[in-house]
Amino acid sequence: MQIYNTLTRRKEAFTPIEPGRVRMYVCGMTVYDYCHLGHARVMVAFDVITRYLRWRGFDVTYVRNITDIDDKILKRADENGEPIDSLTARMIDAMHEDEARLFVLRPDHEPRATGHIGEIVAMIETLIGKGYAYAADNGDVYYRVRRFEGYGKLNNRDLDEMRAGARVEVDEHKEDPLDFVLWKAAKPGEASWPSPWGEGRPGWHIECSAMSTCCLGETFDIHGGGPDLTFPHHENEIAQSEAATGKPYVNTWMHAGAVRVNQEKMSKSLGNFFTIREVLEVHDPEVVRYLLVASHYRSPINYAPESLSEARKSLERFYNALDGVEVDGKDEQAIRQEQALAKAVDGDFEARFVAAMDDDFNTAEALSVLFDLARELNRARKEAPGLAPGLAHELKRLGGILGLLTQAPAAFLRSGAGELPLSEAEIEARIVARGEAKQAKDFATADGIRDELATLGIILKDSREGTTWVFEKAVD
Repeated sequence: MQIYNTLTRRKEAFTPIEPGRVRMYVCGMTVYDYCHLGHARVMVAFDVITRYLRWRGFDVTYVRNITDIDDKILKRADENGEPIDSLTARMIDAMHEDEARLFVLRPDHEPRATGHIGEIVAMIETLIGKGYAYAADNGDVYYRVRRFEGYGKLNNRDLDEMRAGARVEVDEHKEDPLDFVLWKAAKPGEASWPSPWGEGRPGWHIECSAMSTCCLGETFDIHGGGPDLTFPHHENEIAQSEAATGKPYVNTWMHAGAVRVNQEKMSKSLGNFFTIREVLEVHDPEVVRYLLVASHYRSPINYAPESLSEARKSLERFYNALDGVEVDGKDEQAIRQEQALAKAVDGDFEARFVAAMDDDFNTAEALSVLFDLARELNRARKEAPGLAPGLAHELKRLGGILGLLTQAPAAFLRSGAGELPLSEAEIEARIVARGEAKQAKDFATADGIRDELATLGIILKDSREGTTWVFEKAVD
């Protein structure tokens, strides 16, 4: 398995620290507002990575933190006139609702910054003791960037270049403009915790260093996050953690691509900023997930009406291939026999799927394998019906690794086509009447019922298992 490492800027063979076990930490949300599409990209990307690693047999411990104390949280709570813990609890619940609708599995651990104040204070004390940090006379504590020899290695930046190009506010309490805060002294009325330097709260960067090492150890396998976190957040995490422990912090750094809206950067100021729940009010969650999965996780994604339309058409191709093929309710022996037959006919789709995903989780290539599988399934339905159930089971199984194709085909195909012209009970009654007419050899009546439904956009599909229907669109 090859994974692109942001730290080395190349693909590397992935070898976990402990054979068979993967420890992964992903930077999560600051919970002052609803999650947006950029958050969805990170959620889905690392959900797919976790699902695949587990499917490949790894014991994965997936940690994604929650920042529940921050300047933005304090400001929003004050604007709303509500307690901080009320705001953060409400936003955490909303985040869990959003990720569930996108078929994102919950991480194994979701540590919160406010639950790890003791570990944060202890790490800061260690950094001060080693000379990497200093307490200022205003109650803040800062990290000495120039004291850490490897600073800039994740982003391949030179310290002097960073200082020359930095937009750093002048702060008389800092020894160097590049130094960053580890502990913020509390202002009157702010939420705070006791520390050796007075009442205050942690800086953003130190939270992740403390929580990740607390949950996963001083060195772990994978650290992930969004594209905007490489600098300064992840650079600062490396500096803090490695200075505190004296050990390498993370072996493999992974970063998801950005989300663009109509080829422009998503931004509130441009008016093209969408929350997950706003998008899901209009679009099927699986369509949105497919859009996020269809591109390689490191590639940028363009969110636009035409891209969502293409995502839906792609899913319809899969679900049309699956529609009417019986794959549920079979025993394992029957399924294995059908899969063996399917592989004998057209090769091992699983092997091709694995080759794609082992190449830095190349979901775009993996989906191309699934499209080949769907074409083979369509061919088998016409020419070799005995192979169809095995191929359909394989398509659902491999699609499920990506968190796709989990719905009933008929239900998905009916969705998004508008309001049904008849109730489902009325449609089923007509199907029963058509079946009775066919049994009585009254084919004119049977054909008339089929044609009547077709004019309403209700397309009947006959198979050995019976008659199913999909709603496409009414014929003018």
